[in-house]
Amino acid sequence: MARRNFVQHLPFLSAFSGIGGLDLGLERAGFLGVGAIESDATARDSLATNRPDVRLLEPHEINEVARNLTPRDLGLSERELVLLAAGPPCQPFSKAAQWSSHGGRGMADDRASCLNGLVELVERFLPHALLIENVPGFVQGGRSALPFLKARLGDVNRRSGTRYRLHCRTLNAVDFGVPQRRKRAFILALRDGADFAWPLATHIGCPVRAWDALMGLRLTCPPIARGRFAGLLASVPEGKNYQHFTERGEGPSLFGYRRRYWSFLLKLAKAEPSWTLSASPGPATGPFHWESRPLAPEEMLRLQSFPSAWKVVGLHRDRVRQVGNATPPLVAEVLGRSIASQLFDADFRVEPLTLTIRRAAHVPPPTPPQSVAAPFMAMAGSHAAHPGAGQGPQGRQANR
Repeated sequence: MARRNFVQHLPFLSAFSGIGGLDLGLERAGFLGVGAIESDATARDSLATNRPDVRLLEPHEINEVARNLTPRDLGLSERELVLLAAGPPCQPFSKAAQWSSHGGRGMADDRASCLNGLVELVERFLPHALLIENVPGFVQGGRSALPFLKARLGDVNRRSGTRYRLHCRTLNAVDFGVPQRRKRAFILALRDGADFAWPLATHIGCPVRAWDALMGLRLTCPPIARGRFAGLLASVPEGKNYQHFTERGEGPSLFGYRRRYWSFLLKLAKAEPSWTLSASPGPATGPFHWESRPLAPEEMLRLQSFPSAWKVVGLHRDRVRQVGNATPPLVAEVLGRSIASQLFDADFRVEPLTLTIRRAAHVPPPTPPQSVAAPFMAMAGSHAAHPGAGQGPQGRQANR
């Protein structure tokens, strides 16, 4: 049988849609969104701004939607839905949550209850495939959601005669052309129980760099660095963080080694990909622009592989949160093509990825750091390194 060069209009339902990163990538891979479920009002506004024709389902909470939504409501017949794609809230499973006083609670977190609604949608629609994106903690360790999903999908299989089986892989967005080091766990389950071949990395050894994404972008009102350490940012070399100012760094010793979190005073390097963008950065949390200021939401969108026309609405902190929580659409496009190829024998070999960012022929040299200002030099002295595993979640627990 001849392979089709391209497939179009494969129906998919999006849950926890956010600003549409997963949706956009799947659409570029030939899928057609038949509905989107998103509980955050600001994210819904952003999604509607970019996709005026999107069908935002009501009520907006997935557990409520799952009680009543049927294939017929979306113009589909039984088992016609090709893909249910979801990016559930990551906070219960994230590393950042472990810095809080409560820590990452995994399935014990109330926000994780939304997975009940997701599984109910699987049973109601019985899609050809289920795709879930989340932080690596979603599939690792004692906080993992995998035991819950395996048990619940096993119940679906027994009642419906399906054979959903989970396939998990942690992918780094930078390996697929996204100008950002961003590791995320992906779970895929096919209705017929078939194996799934994960896409091969395309950019090992030749990553798309921050400069490639941000060159030519002009901001009318760039963000301003604030907080106690704002004046120290200009002294951080490109690609470095606070560790430059420790006894193991090249600058004056202002901090103890591993006494701060990794993204503290972390600055982008033009010639390197960005580090993982944060959805809720503090005043000293990077990555910062090489101009020694916070990244603007427009710049964050570029570093997430969104096209330049994509917009986010709301207050500044809401816009940052929306972009920081998004799935890079380029990764979604790559995964969408793999799913379509294996389900419907589609051949994309002659079709270039539509969201790829081109590497520039020339990258400017690093901006030289400034001398450390006098108020910070007053901090100079001997600062002991952390005696344990560092001042992060594991180190904090080890030193209790």
